[in-house]
Amino acid sequence: MKISIRMDDITPDMDWKKFLRFKELCDLYQIKPLIGVVPDNQDGNLHIDTAESTLAENFWRYIKSLQNEGWCVAQHGVTHVYTTKKMGCFPLNRLSEFAGTGYENQYAALKYGRDILLSHGIETEIFMAPAHSFDCNTIKALRKLGFSKMTDGFGERPYLWRGIIFYPISYRQNSCLKKNSGYTTFVVHSNTMNDKDFERYEKLFAKYKDRLISYAELMVIEAHKRGVLEKTAEYAMALTKYILVSGKRIFKNPKKEF
Repeated sequence: MKISIRMDDITPDMDWKKFLRFKELCDLYQIKPLIGVVPDNQDGNLHIDTAESTLAENFWRYIKSLQNEGWCVAQHGVTHVYTTKKMGCFPLNRLSEFAGTGYENQYAALKYGRDILLSHGIETEIFMAPAHSFDCNTIKALRKLGFSKMTDGFGERPYLWRGIIFYPISYRQNSCLKKNSGYTTFVVHSNTMNDKDFERYEKLFAKYKDRLISYAELMVIEAHKRGVLEKTAEYAMALTKYILVSGKRIFKNPKKEF
């Protein structure tokens, strides 16, 4: 499969050292990822690099420069604070910033986030849901606000559903690497990467450099319309992955509640 990259949780106080380390790797292999920018980050878990720095102070100008270089920018939620435990249309997690909060609330929040990006000169038609969680009202509100694309779902090529083009992420990276056809996106959280993670991606990029594509290249691939059966299968895959991952967490931390 052809592989594109998306980087989540891009904020002024992210771990800049790790972000720039991964960016160097992308630059080396001439990959221009999709970056998910949180318009008004209020998630304490994402307040990492609180020291004053030139990059943090010039965050929006820097994001605009990346966009001008060919990197793609997605609106990654609004505050990145989870308000419900609804799983939504793509049940990879039992927590959400949007699912279950109603159309009017979602529209107002999403518009607020979009307007913040616009105020800094960042225009985008792509949305990235925190925790991959959204519902039909999220999609309705996004369409009303001019969004036409989302980075989520499972599959081997972009698909159209409810008036939005979805660009699937990998179900399992190893499985995707074994396939010779199709397209997928690897999800990267540079904030939480360690040395072993960086080493793995360095080896992966070197070995599969002929398969790596920029996110802009992915977005020119024609989308097919996804029917009920395919959506049902996707939902089942996502729910199965949630159950398997949750089971592993409980096994490793039997006293911790999830």
